[in-house]
Amino acid sequence: MTDFKELIKEELIPATGCTEPIAIAYASAKAREVLGSDPKKITANLSSNIIKNANSVTVPSTMGRKGIEISVVAGIYLGDPNRELEVLADVDKTKLDFCDKIIEEGLVRVNLAKDHEGLFIQIILENKESTASVTIADSHTNIIEIKKDGKLIYQKEKEEAEKEEINFSFDRVYDFAKTCDYSDIKEILDRQISFNEKIAEEGIKNNWGANIGKLILNNDTSNYYEKLAAFAAAGSDARMNGCELPVIINSGSGNQGITTSVPVILYARDNDFSEDELYRALIFSNLIALYIKNKIGKLSAYCGVVSASAASIASIAFLNKEDKKIIEDTITNALAVNSGIICDGAKSSCAMKIASSLRNASLSYMQAKTDNSFEVGDGIVKENIDKTIETVARIAKYGMKKTDEVVLSEMIGKDDYLKDFE
Repeated sequence: MTDFKELIKEELIPATGCTEPIAIAYASAKAREVLGSDPKKITANLSSNIIKNANSVTVPSTMGRKGIEISVVAGIYLGDPNRELEVLADVDKTKLDFCDKIIEEGLVRVNLAKDHEGLFIQIILENKESTASVTIADSHTNIIEIKKDGKLIYQKEKEEAEKEEINFSFDRVYDFAKTCDYSDIKEILDRQISFNEKIAEEGIKNNWGANIGKLILNNDTSNYYEKLAAFAAAGSDARMNGCELPVIINSGSGNQGITTSVPVILYARDNDFSEDELYRALIFSNLIALYIKNKIGKLSAYCGVVSASAASIASIAFLNKEDKKIIEDTITNALAVNSGIICDGAKSSCAMKIASSLRNASLSYMQAKTDNSFEVGDGIVKENIDKTIETVARIAKYGMKKTDEVVLSEMIGKDDYLKDFE
């Protein structure tokens, strides 16, 4: 069972800002460190999913600036690579006008890395004296290659790069959450509670983006689950629109980290569950979300908050000590309906998708409790939860591959780095 603990340690890490532009900034800051001086030419070779997710979202610490170019340039000139996904925390904002000038002068070239799927970032910096490149793949801080003046100075060994497959199943996750000694991951869970609750509260208190969380809270207080949707959405409102508060992520995503945790935290507090019960519910929620996304991959056309919402509300059923079948059916019902929501990049509307998915998952829980769950053969519903999750993963990873290309093309099809999709 120790593999689940290691997974939690690896995956539940802090990030300031949306993880795709921040990963670009991290690679850029690292490349600048390797180059050792300011570049005269900057090239970013990015997979389609990275382009899609970094295109429209506000980059933290940039005073409301959006997009790929500012992510690259801020990483180079302002970022601290030692802070990884907090690379742009506490930067010198007086240099932002200089960053704008670099972009206006056309020093940054963004290319579609057409031979690379999923998560791929390669930053190449050049000046008269030297060149440097840093390549990230598969996960947001996973540097697989560093070059200086054409010479390889670091390469992740193949066996190191290919992680051992986590042996997931619903029963294994359930039993682990019920029985594990979580003392050595308690600090991680405490940070998730503190960080994610704080950004949700920030989203409720102040104006961020489309203010989806506040709109929900002001619209309907009669349904308790609307409160859970409101606070989770509010966290996304803040995060997608430049809030500099850190978040503990899940599956490489701050939105998924917020969604897997905030409703569970609020529900446990509002209903006087013990600290031990909350920790175990968070372990369950985080691992179920990671399980569903495991075979899909970090980035795809599948909106990850769908799986995160299913995990979150199922964890409320877990908190309530529901029969295992009710918990399973809650996830199945939720995945059977909302799995078609597309990812069209990180931006303000992610908050609405969180709210929609949590509402759907809440109704799915009511279905399960009243013996109204979908039956085997209803669309993608299979004979058990593990097979349903596997089916959703295949649809998301393979079935939605072309969808991903078309979505990106429609978002920013005028740019020449998308000509390969023609």
